[in-house]
This record gives sequence, C-alpha cells and structure tokens, in this order.
Amino acid sequence: MKLIKKLNILIVGLGLLGGSYAKGLKKLGFEVNAITKEQSSIDYALEHGIIDNGTTEIDPKLIGKADIVVFALYPHIFIKWVKENQQHFKSGAVLTDVTGVKGCVVDEIQSILRSDVEYIAAHPMAGKEVSGVENSDDAIFKGANYIVVPTEKNTQEAIELCSNLGELLGFAKVAVLSVEKHDKMIAFLSQLTHCIAVSLMCSSDDPDLVEYTGDSFRDLTRIANINDEMWSELFLSNKQALLEQMDIYRETFDKLYNFINNDDRDGMRDMMRLSTKRRREFNKKV
Repeated sequence: MKLIKKLNILIVGLGLLGGSYAKGLKKLGFEVNAITKEQSSIDYALEHGIIDNGTTEIDPKLIGKADIVVFALYPHIFIKWVKENQQHFKSGAVLTDVTGVKGCVVDEIQSILRSDVEYIAAHPMAGKEVSGVENSDDAIFKGANYIVVPTEKNTQEAIELCSNLGELLGFAKVAVLSVEKHDKMIAFLSQLTHCIAVSLMCSSDDPDLVEYTGDSFRDLTRIANINDEMWSELFLSNKQALLEQMDIYRETFDKLYNFINNDDRDGMRDMMRLSTKRRREFNKKV
C-alpha cells in the first residue's frame, strides 16, 4: 500500500502529536478524522480545519473506513483501545503509533490483533513542552528524526508505508530499529535526559535563583517542564533499560566528581574534550 491521497486516515488521541499529525496530513490532502476523549479538542480541530470529522464516541463507521489508524495514546490506553475496538477495523487496515516505548506495547498488540490488520510501530522524535491539539504544529517534524520499529510479524509493504508517512510529514531522517534497540536508545537519548532535568530542578528550592539564571540553565532544564502522568508511565514501561542508563550516568558523574575532588585538572579536561567531540556529532545538519 502506498500513501496516496485517497486514503482515509484516523487519528486516535488528538493531543499535541495526534493534532500535529492531523494538521500535516490534512495539508497534504488526505481525509483525516479523529477520535479523542474531549469534545473541546474535536471542536477546536474542526474549527481550525485540522480534521474533516471527529467524535468522542467509538464510531464503528468512522473506524471502519480508515485505511491507516494513528494512535497517539498512553501505552496502557493504546492496548486497551485495540482490545476493545479492533472488531471495527476494516480488513487490510494498517495501525501505527507515536508511543515513546515499544517493548511494552508491540508484542502484546501484535499478539492480540486480527490477522487481517497490521500494526507497524513508529516513534516521531519530536514534541514541545506543551500539550493539547491547540498547540499542535506540523513544523515540529521538520529536521526531526522518525523511527520505524518493525518485528518479524511485519510485512515489507507496511514498513515502507510507515516510512513513507514519516517522509511525507517532513522528518529529516527515517530510521529502522528493532524493538530492543529502540528502547535502549530511547532510555539514553530521551528518558535519561528528562531524569537529569527533573533531578536538577528538584535539587534546590532557592527562590532567588530565578533572578540570576542564564541560558545554560534554561537550556539544560527546558524539558523539566514535564507531563508527569505520561512520563512516569514511560519510565516504568522501560524500567530496566532506563535504570541501566542511569547507573552508567551515575558512574560517569562520580568520575567527574572525583576529578574535581582530587584537583585532577587533566582528568577533567580529558572528559571535557571527549564531551565536546561527541556533542559536535549531534549538531543538526541543515
């Protein structure tokens, strides 16, 4: 199946990412419908032309005409939704998602899903420190990375379809990773960084600091403005991989602590040079 404009796309969960998908796909000429829990989100999306139709109810007709269903839900809600409503999918429908952790959802959904419907996991590495469809913006995909996470149960056709979706939405790079490699990678690149930002913000309650802060502190703690419901679930869903990365980080932090404690300037400078060298690799290529 190729992503042609006559395909019908259903977004389940019309928040920041679901809304951004809807906005981008609607601009490209697709028919985009949505199911979400808040009527205010549907009203906003209809008023601003983000979707064609939407409802807060389980609408068999709306679900049944979707060729592609994009799930933008918390992991446990995603699994529950599929269990309870998969009878409404049309035969041949392709499901995908934006879930930040894969090990806790991919195997379970693929094991319970009807044989005539396929789920191909994906992870758009994009977002903001705000939520809701009113903050949706398909520009967040430009220059960002998009990861397709297939298993042996996926067809090449679905993998290509999912990759094509990322390309059409404007992601700079589309990569393919296994479930295991994805969750290990995300534990370091995303979850550990949020842990560091949260810990830093919780380490001092001095109210005067806000009067003196500079850009370095603001940059480092930007992601400490965090959705506690979502991120606590993601941390626990990827617990083992995250704890392993936290242990490695603690060892590295202790190494720097000891260099400072022992007046070992050469050791500090070696770490700083290594840090500088590695950071250059992460500069976005324009």
